[in-house]
Amino acid sequence: MKKRLPFGLLGSEIQPGKGARLTLEVAKLHTNTPIQIPVIVQHARKKGPTILLLAGLHGDEINGIEIVRQMIKKGWNKPSYGTVICIPVFNIFGFLNLSREFPDGRDLNRSFPGTKNGSLASQFAYLFMKEIAPLADVIIDFHTGASQRNNYPQTRADFKDKKAKELCDVFAAPFTIDSGLLSKSIRNAVTKIGKKYILFEGGKANRIDDFIVNRGIDGTKRVMQQLGMRHFDIASPESPSVVIKSSKWIRASNSGIFNLRVKNGVFVTKGTILGIISDPYGKFERSVKAPMDCYVFNVNEMPLVNKGDALFHVGR
Repeated sequence: MKKRLPFGLLGSEIQPGKGARLTLEVAKLHTNTPIQIPVIVQHARKKGPTILLLAGLHGDEINGIEIVRQMIKKGWNKPSYGTVICIPVFNIFGFLNLSREFPDGRDLNRSFPGTKNGSLASQFAYLFMKEIAPLADVIIDFHTGASQRNNYPQTRADFKDKKAKELCDVFAAPFTIDSGLLSKSIRNAVTKIGKKYILFEGGKANRIDDFIVNRGIDGTKRVMQQLGMRHFDIASPESPSVVIKSSKWIRASNSGIFNLRVKNGVFVTKGTILGIISDPYGKFERSVKAPMDCYVFNVNEMPLVNKGDALFHVGR
C-alpha cells in the first residue's frame, strides 16, 4: 500500500491526517502592515478529492463568510478522504471596509485570471490562479446579492457544462439557475482550467441570515458526501430544487418609493402585482407586475429606487 503523501500549499507541506493555517500575502496597507489572507487546510490520511470553500470575494458578502466559518468551527471541514481548503475571506480590503470592491473601485470578480503586475485586484486574482486554483478539484464559491438585492438561496451553472449542473443538483439549493459564464469572472477562469465549480448565491450584502447560512452549509455537506470525502447525517431537502432555464430582470419604470408586495422565492402568475412605486406626495402610483408565470428569486429591498433599477429577478 502506497504511503499517503503530504499536501503542498503556499510553500508548506501538510502531513496526512493533519491540518494547518497558512497565509497568502499579496499586498500591504499604507502603514506597511502586510495583508494576510488566512488559508485553512485539512488533509485526510486517505486519498480523495480536494475541495475549496471560498468566501468573501466581495468584502461585504457576509453570509458566505459565516458559512465557511461554521464549517471550520464545527470541524465539518475535516474530511475522512481527500483535502479541504477553506478561504473564509478572500477580499480582505473589502471586508475591512464592508465594501464590495477593492480600494481602487475594481471588482475582484471581474479581474480574473489576473496579471502579476496589474491592478491590485488583478494581482489578487493572479495569485489565486497560480497558487490555489490548480490544487482544487471542486470549488464552491459563496456570494450574496449586491446592495439591498436579496437572493433566495440558489446555485448557478452553465447547463451546457453537465458536470457543473450535476454538482448543483447535488447541492440542492431551492433554485438551480442556468447562467452563462461571464468574462473575467472567477467562474469563467477556473472552468477554463478544468475545475468543477459551484456558485452559491444567498441573501444580501452586510447581513447574516441563518436561513441562507444553513442552506449553504447543508449543500456543502451534500457535495462533500457525494464526493466520498465524509459522511454527514443530513436530511434531504424539503422540496426538489426548482430549475430555472430562462430568466429576466424587471426594472423600475419610475423613480420613487418602492413598496414590495411579494415574498422572495414564491411562484407568481402573469399580472401579479410584485410591488408599487409611488412619489412621496401622493400624486402617482405605478404597479410592477409579473410579465409571465414565473418564480421570484431576487428582490430589491431598497425603499427608494431610481428609474432603471433592478427590482426583481424572475424566471421559469
